[in-house]
Amino acid sequence: MKVGVYHNNSDLRLEERGVPEVGPGDLLMEVKASGICGSDIMEWYRIKRAPLVLGHEVTGDIVEVGPGVEGFAVGDRIFSTHHVPCDQCRDCLNGYHTACEVFHGENNFDPGGFAQYLRISGRSVPKGTMRLPDEVSYEAGSFIEPLGTVVRGQREIGINPGETVLLLGSGLIGLLQIKLMRALGVGRIIAADIQQYRLDQALRVGADHVCNASDDVAGFVREVNDGRLADKV
Repeated sequence: MKVGVYHNNSDLRLEERGVPEVGPGDLLMEVKASGICGSDIMEWYRIKRAPLVLGHEVTGDIVEVGPGVEGFAVGDRIFSTHHVPCDQCRDCLNGYHTACEVFHGENNFDPGGFAQYLRISGRSVPKGTMRLPDEVSYEAGSFIEPLGTVVRGQREIGINPGETVLLLGSGLIGLLQIKLMRALGVGRIIAADIQQYRLDQALRVGADHVCNASDDVAGFVREVNDGRLADKV
């Protein structure tokens, strides 16, 4: 199979590798789409583990099911995530799943999403893999992982219908925040960023007002929010 191997931000190589072998509890996915995470382009973060195959926001079709796997079959359209918490440690039991040592330590993808085929193993099979509905495209399905981050964040701060929310940062995750807030019926969405093209996109996806983060943000919020600051930030 062909794989895209990251050596550094200026050196990405298309290489040939064998298709991963499937063992008990594994799934083999033919990758159809893989998102590019912000962490994938931060050279300082990735270079220390190079060379490696990136890509962890993946969708595709199951082409092989390992012994002992239940609930999945060849031909299923799926999404999967490579890091899954244990649900048993002190952090997980207190709701802090992203602090879980298992979550940080396990990578259940081989070799990575930028490959023709991907083996999914460990807890990512029963806990991190789900069928993709027919009406959701492979490309849209690759947004499940980042959207999950957004859903969790909004649950943590308890965003409610009718509130005014100030969003600091209008990159990809910020835009997903806006779209989810709009779907939940937030009363007023104010987005800030230092780059105008991001502010333009924020308006396009549903923000009511935008301002440059280099300006007086608090003053702008009061100006467009009946003299009040935001309910949530």
